Amino acid sequence: MSTHGPQSPPLLQLPIPVLDTELLASVNAFVFEYMSKYDNSHDYQHILRVVSNSNRILQNEIIANPSATYNTTILFLAALLHDVGDHKYIKPGEDVENQIANILKQRGAEEELAFTVQNIVKNVGYTNEIKNSESVAQALQKYPELAIVQDADRLDAIGAVGVARCFSFGAAKFPGQPMSRAIDHFEEKLYKLADMMKTKTGKEMAQRRNKVLQDFAKEWEEETKLSFALQ
Repeated sequence: MSTHGPQSPPLLQLPIPVLDTELLASVNAFVFEYMSKYDNSHDYQHILRVVSNSNRILQNEIIANPSATYNTTILFLAALLHDVGDHKYIKPGEDVENQIANILKQRGAEEELAFTVQNIVKNVGYTNEIKNSESVAQALQKYPELAIVQDADRLDAIGAVGVARCFSFGAAKFPGQPMSRAIDHFEEKLYKLADMMKTKTGKEMAQRRNKVLQDFAKEWEEETKLSFALQ
């Protein structure tokens, strides 16, 4: 069995209008290639999990509130593109101001849709919300899809996958640092995410995943205790 990833992007069977399937496929192919330069804490598999989480949250939210309306094309495009231009990975000189909108317009998207997706993507991140809570709150009121993509992305930062991603990111970005630095990040950020979920489904999913983090941290502390003193 090959340990390498697929050479071409999979077809995503998502609940979007038939007229938008070609656009989604084109964006998916772009993201598949674009994310290949990232380390495996933010790779294409992360994108697929965020898209999957988005779909799961969407379906449950619709069941809980049948009158709720979402533009599924916008939702899944934002989920696919949410890490394009991520501040943690942008290269010197890379222009990310209208990067998302340009990617979409180059693939035939109407300008309104392109800038809506871009506005959602710009408001997904945790750091941006901490720094600009008021503007993010306004965006959440304007774009119901944003709450779903936010929750979907943050869910992938906690639980078993979140633990793995935290260690992977630490190894890639901070070589030479002790593994315990990843555990420090639990306190710095990851434990806070459950309380920042916006959707009912996201909150429920986050509680279980947050417990996985807490249990892992307790086990880590137990297993790393030294049986002798250091001077």
